[in-house]
Amino acid sequence: MLLALAAEVANQSEEHAGSLPVPPIAFGIVAICILMSMLLVTWAFRSVGQRH
Repeated sequence: MLLALAAEVANQSEEHAGSLPVPPIAFGIVAICILMSMLLVTWAFRSVGQRH
């Protein structure tokens, strides 16, 4: 019975292994947006060390 349950779980995980919640291009767009926002924050604080 335990082996049958393990086999069923393995079969279900194989079916969902290749599906993504969004298209692959969306991951790239989100990554670029996050990196650009971090760049803008870094750029905003570029001269803080020179003021003190």
